[in-house]
Amino acid sequence: MDISLRQLQVFHAVAKHRSFSRAAQALCVSQPAVSAQIKSLEQSLHLTLFERTGRSVELTEAGRQLLPYAEQVMELLGDAMRAVHDLNNLQRGRVAVAASTTAGIYVVPRVLGAFHRAYPGIELSLDVLNRFAVQQRLLAGEADVAIMGLIEDPHDLEIAQFLPNDLVVIASPRHPLARRRSIPLADLGRELFLVREVGSGTRADMERIFAEAGVPLRIAMELRSSGAIKQAVAADLGIAVVPLDAIQLELETGRLVVLDVEGFPVRRSWSLVRRAGRPASPAADALWHYFLQYALQPH
Repeated sequence: MDISLRQLQVFHAVAKHRSFSRAAQALCVSQPAVSAQIKSLEQSLHLTLFERTGRSVELTEAGRQLLPYAEQVMELLGDAMRAVHDLNNLQRGRVAVAASTTAGIYVVPRVLGAFHRAYPGIELSLDVLNRFAVQQRLLAGEADVAIMGLIEDPHDLEIAQFLPNDLVVIASPRHPLARRRSIPLADLGRELFLVREVGSGTRADMERIFAEAGVPLRIAMELRSSGAIKQAVAADLGIAVVPLDAIQLELETGRLVVLDVEGFPVRRSWSLVRRAGRPASPAADALWHYFLQYALQPH
């Protein structure tokens, strides 16, 4: 048995209008085309669906049994078309975002908030992970858009530069280095550092900077978030290299200070990333371009 959606549409129209000619007008087709579709449907079912009585038609018992199901199909088709229309017009949709820890806490939420106000029907999710996990989530198709710093393997990725992501050296205002200016990087080889876990982009950049300068990196403690590092630095457990985005409040309150170290701040940018060559949903594509437009605005 082979029944097409078009056959059900025509059957539904004839049943609704009780007329082949009025159904043809409603469907914007010829009456012979309507008759041909009904004949084909009846042949597929091996049943007569309509009784022709002069200028009108009446449903047979088989037609009355089929009609509720045809109505359900038409209703589902209408729902489907409205859903697709809403997707194309950004009235609904879902976008999964993955962000590295600092970006996910201090940068991305304000962009998503502005996007949500512009497109309240689009559902957003945000996973905050280290940059290695972010890239894995993206490549696995579990995230539509990602925001991260260091990208080790850009293969199969579309990358656009986002907002600045400068690295600075921070300390407690009570630290002896807080009173110095133009501190040689070599002097930091005697200090104890609080660092992020392996897999963090900040950790990778920090290790590269010290290695290239031939300066030893003395690690006092490893912590899994910039927030934990800030607390430890404020408690005089050591100094740290962190993204400038992560310490705005602490700088305003005087709880932390940025050290004047040669070679710092290290200029970097956040990267906006998605899989290359993969069709994006209208909502995901809208968010991608919203991020790019946001980066062009003064902040």
